[in-house]
Amino acid sequence: MWRHFATVIAAYASLAATQTITPRTGWTVTVDSFQTGTGSEAMLDGNTATFWHTQWMPTTAPLPHVVTVDMKKIINVNGLTYLPRQDASSNGNIGQHTIQLSSDGTTFTTVAFGSYLDDKALKTTPFTTTPARYVRLTALTEAGNRGPWTSAAEINILSAATYTKPATSGGIWGPTIDFPIVPAAAAVLEGSGKVLMWSSYKPLDFSGGGGSGTTVTASYDPASRTVSQRIVTNTQHDMFCPGTSLDAQGRIFVTGGNDAPKLSVFDGNNWIAGPNMKIARGYQSSATLSNGNIFTIGGSWSGGKGNKNGEVWNAATNTWSLLPGCPVAPMLTADARGVYRADNHGWLFGWKSGSVFQAGPSKAMNWYTATGTGAQKPAGLRGSDPDAMNGNAVMYDAVAGKILTVGGAPNYQDNDATANARIVSINTPGTAASVASIASMTNRRAFHNSVVLPDGKVLVIGGENLPIPFSDNTAVLTPELFNPATSSFTAGNPMAVPRTYHSWALLLPDATVIAGGGGLCGACATNHPNAQIYTPAYLFNADGSRAARPVINSVSATSVAPGATVTVTTDSAVGSWSMVRFGSGTHSVNTDQRRVPLTVSATSGNSYTLKLPADGGVVIPGSWMLFAISAQGVPSLSKTVMVRVA
Repeated sequence: MWRHFATVIAAYASLAATQTITPRTGWTVTVDSFQTGTGSEAMLDGNTATFWHTQWMPTTAPLPHVVTVDMKKIINVNGLTYLPRQDASSNGNIGQHTIQLSSDGTTFTTVAFGSYLDDKALKTTPFTTTPARYVRLTALTEAGNRGPWTSAAEINILSAATYTKPATSGGIWGPTIDFPIVPAAAAVLEGSGKVLMWSSYKPLDFSGGGGSGTTVTASYDPASRTVSQRIVTNTQHDMFCPGTSLDAQGRIFVTGGNDAPKLSVFDGNNWIAGPNMKIARGYQSSATLSNGNIFTIGGSWSGGKGNKNGEVWNAATNTWSLLPGCPVAPMLTADARGVYRADNHGWLFGWKSGSVFQAGPSKAMNWYTATGTGAQKPAGLRGSDPDAMNGNAVMYDAVAGKILTVGGAPNYQDNDATANARIVSINTPGTAASVASIASMTNRRAFHNSVVLPDGKVLVIGGENLPIPFSDNTAVLTPELFNPATSSFTAGNPMAVPRTYHSWALLLPDATVIAGGGGLCGACATNHPNAQIYTPAYLFNADGSRAARPVINSVSATSVAPGATVTVTTDSAVGSWSMVRFGSGTHSVNTDQRRVPLTVSATSGNSYTLKLPADGGVVIPGSWMLFAISAQGVPSLSKTVMVRVA
């Protein structure tokens, strides 16, 4: 009994103080089915040796199975814990599920859904605080596909002392999405809009994975709200702590990590083994180039320490080549732990003529040329910024070469983060970048993630004031929105789950943002096998109702070259247009995302002719989301446009 409650307390020690275990005195629970001797009362008795089980004889009750807890009064509910049966059997472990709340027992609202891992560990689902009397857990599948059963040893409800209804002006966090893994990396798939995620060779832990040749993945489908799991062994690559890029074909390109020399490529259906890199790496960054090749540099976390100089993958020959003219030394930070940390997580941007701009995290910025034997030139200091490890850099206006940098810390860990914000502007490769200091964020952050939105604003999510891996002790739950028109930040509504070390955030094709992951440390208290979707304020009217969105009816061409014109028709007048490149993220790095505001060259009614930038270094080849934005600032659902190599 006490072991269960101790586990719940440990799991929530690092979360917001408002999330506490709710006393279950007087509660009742009803179920759709039970087997004699394993009744529903076992879920509330505090005894982990007893459990509820659905009927299996004389007939078997079919899925789905429903558990409804009546707490007898309105409580500010913000989480549920589910303990699977603790005996020798796993029959009935819950897989796909939904969690719903109700004040009257009749009308229920979904606050979480997804899929639990098939094991005996406590499952914890935190979600946005909502007043309710009834909590309903519906099991849609059995986690191991062993039969149509459902079982549970204990159900607990987490709650907050107070509740304030979030205003839509601060954006709204949607239901929690549970995963059977802790996703430390993710990418959005063009076409389907699914989110592909992966952990390591184990679903909840990375340690000891080097040489395993295995990666556990999960996929979330926003259309069906389902989560599926897949174990990848054919590429012989543990893809934890990799470099990630989306290539010119829109494929997910994953290098190094626990299996440091490896390359694995996901083509939308299958994982394909690529050629090994010349230099084994982990914690490196990579960037897709204007010519469709991919550059990588750094990465002393694995594969040996130091001398992780640049190399390039050639898309035409599927081979790697060293770039002796691209030394890593100029981009090292002065980290207290040496080169093991100093060459990690570069802020890389593919740019014009096969060049790469490195904006950080070192205070010294650099240009790299990824053609021929390579070259390097300094681009100046990032103003008065110190080294900013585990900070973010986002190209929010590629036409103007504008990059927002935010946060980070002088050392990888155990060093206060900053709230610094800078706008870095680039143009001609090899020339000094210009840097403007702007008003700081409200919160100091490292291990956070930043996402550019269709309107050019940048959403900054999560992080810690004091970066410590596998700790949520100084986690920042309140996001901030950067407005380039005012060079200022405004606070949004807080999320339910800390997003710190090993978290990520990505723009979805419907102009919302998914933020997930954090942890991957085994039996630690800071594993977060879940995500939430944030709906920005631009999708709401002032009264809180949903805003009317423009609709893109047709696009004249969905595969174009830089400089092309595209004719697009809509259902209503459009105020502006933009394209945002599909993103991938891990360890606070997303070198794929960038926004390109589009020029309208002709208009006829609701038909618009759009002009793409002529330089492939501005509009990097690959998959992009095309957005129409109304005069009121409301974005459409996107259409996918593939930009070809010039």
